[in-house]
Amino acid sequence: MNSDSDWSGKPDLTKRFVALSLVAVVVFLLLLLRLWYLQVINAERYQALSERNRIRYMPIAAPRGPIFDRDGHLLVDNRPSFGVSVMRQDVDDRDRLLERLSFHLETDRAQLEARLEAGRRFPFYRPVPLADDVSREMLERVQENSLDLHGVLIDVQPLRSYPYEDAAAHIFGYLGEVTERDLARLQGLGYRPGDFVGKTGMEQTLEDYLRGAAGQRLVEVDVLGKELRVLQVQDPVPGNKVYLTLKRDVQLAAERALRGHAGSAVALDVRTGEVLALASVPSFNPALFARGITGTEWIELLQNPRHPLQNKAIKGQYPPASTFKIVTALAALRAGVATPNTQVTCSGSFTLGNHVFRCWKRTGHGVTDMRKAMRESCDIWFYKVGLDLGIERLAEMGQEFGLGQSLGFELAGEKQGLMPTRAWKRQRMGQPWYDGETVIAAIGQGFVLTTPLQLAVMTAAVANGGALLQPQIVKRVEGWDGQVFREAQPEVIRQIDFGDGNLAAVRRSLDAAVNEPQATGRASRIEGVRVAGKTGTAQVVRLRDDKDKIVRETPYRFRDHALFVAYAPADDPEIAVAVVVEHGQSGGATAAPIARAMIEAYLGLPVSEPVAPAGHYGD
Repeated sequence: MNSDSDWSGKPDLTKRFVALSLVAVVVFLLLLLRLWYLQVINAERYQALSERNRIRYMPIAAPRGPIFDRDGHLLVDNRPSFGVSVMRQDVDDRDRLLERLSFHLETDRAQLEARLEAGRRFPFYRPVPLADDVSREMLERVQENSLDLHGVLIDVQPLRSYPYEDAAAHIFGYLGEVTERDLARLQGLGYRPGDFVGKTGMEQTLEDYLRGAAGQRLVEVDVLGKELRVLQVQDPVPGNKVYLTLKRDVQLAAERALRGHAGSAVALDVRTGEVLALASVPSFNPALFARGITGTEWIELLQNPRHPLQNKAIKGQYPPASTFKIVTALAALRAGVATPNTQVTCSGSFTLGNHVFRCWKRTGHGVTDMRKAMRESCDIWFYKVGLDLGIERLAEMGQEFGLGQSLGFELAGEKQGLMPTRAWKRQRMGQPWYDGETVIAAIGQGFVLTTPLQLAVMTAAVANGGALLQPQIVKRVEGWDGQVFREAQPEVIRQIDFGDGNLAAVRRSLDAAVNEPQATGRASRIEGVRVAGKTGTAQVVRLRDDKDKIVRETPYRFRDHALFVAYAPADDPEIAVAVVVEHGQSGGATAAPIARAMIEAYLGLPVSEPVAPAGHYGD
């Protein structure tokens, strides 16, 4: 039996040995195949992954280009600031990290969490910024506790700085982090999540020139993300230098003179159309956006009833009021329906049909010619002349001055205003035009709407002999090597033909409106310099008879707007100014002194405090 068993057992052992050998060979082949797959087929991929575990590319933000005024005064610069970021893959306990950073940075944890969540769209190798412009004290706390803050980085970033705080903020605009929409719009231009881009103003208009090119650092880190050494550095390229046409002292004088009001002031070089000042108040501090505006600060700006984010110089649309009488006078003279000697008796009111139109001076101006009508801003003279002229010829002159239409200004958001015609009303309202509407249009009320920039362009054209100039605010863009990328050149939109002698007659009347007795614009007088100008007071709501009483009782939002346009020196003009003060009540008392301060600053004279003198200035 034993010999049979031995004989029959040999084949079983041999079979088992062969089977096990085959299994071992197959397993070995599979291992070889896998090794070949990893080492050959995916060699580059896994090598890259391996490198990323110990080598990082750290972006270096480029300083944006500085902004200067026309004389080289620095208006917008950059300053170094400290930021706190986190590398997500190095964080071992997210909740614990946020809790500790919230304590060290004295920041609400939800805010940190929101920024970390927003960083999900960042490339994995890019740090997610959690706090900007961190104070030195907070920075020291983070550094002292760095061993418990795995993945946290401290970096230095250039941050926009504004030496004059909120001055000219509407011109500069502000920056903001790129959104998904921005990235789609800027596709192919190298923008990445987390980058900043100009959102408004010059920062937006000149983004391509101001942006610069980011650099990067190649660094080696340990398993905890701690930087061991710098392998390579590619320096960033700063943005180009931008020179605006602004004149710093005129801009600051306008901002100071407007303080406490809501409104705008614009000054132009009448020979070139270059903007010397463009102020809008109330303003905002663009530094809030540079360091990251909080939700509370943003809501305060949005809910401010005086709209500090609105650039009133190009977006504010106001009835031009009596400053429009310049247009009416020139249109009437050119059409031949009036001469400078045409006389009208102002009794304080003018009746058309069953409607009574009143002059601002209820007792009337008596016998009035064009010079007196302009000097004392008599409404009756312009009512009657405007009625004889008709809305179409009045609108034609207004449009030649660029009123009621876009001027193609470089800052985004310019409003058109409105220069009404019969066709416009029929199309817009389905109604015919009435003569009474022509009467009130002749003094710049009713449907007529203009922006302060348009009024300044109009005044410059009167001052320079009729050339309607393209307003410009970028004087030059220059590289750091001196290469000039663009430079402003005067551009004439059109030359207005007023007819022989008509413009000179109107200019003499504007001189009288400032310098003669009874002039409504006398608050703009400057000793040794002759100023020519025109006041305006735009009615917001119809007031009752006792105006002084009404002013005290009328809510701020229903009070009249104050306007003034001027140029100087009257005999050889260089600067044209337009001022609009919302609810300022009187152009002569409120707006004229602001224009005076701007002209004084332009001429290098001591700037007067724009205090309204005692007495009623009428229009």
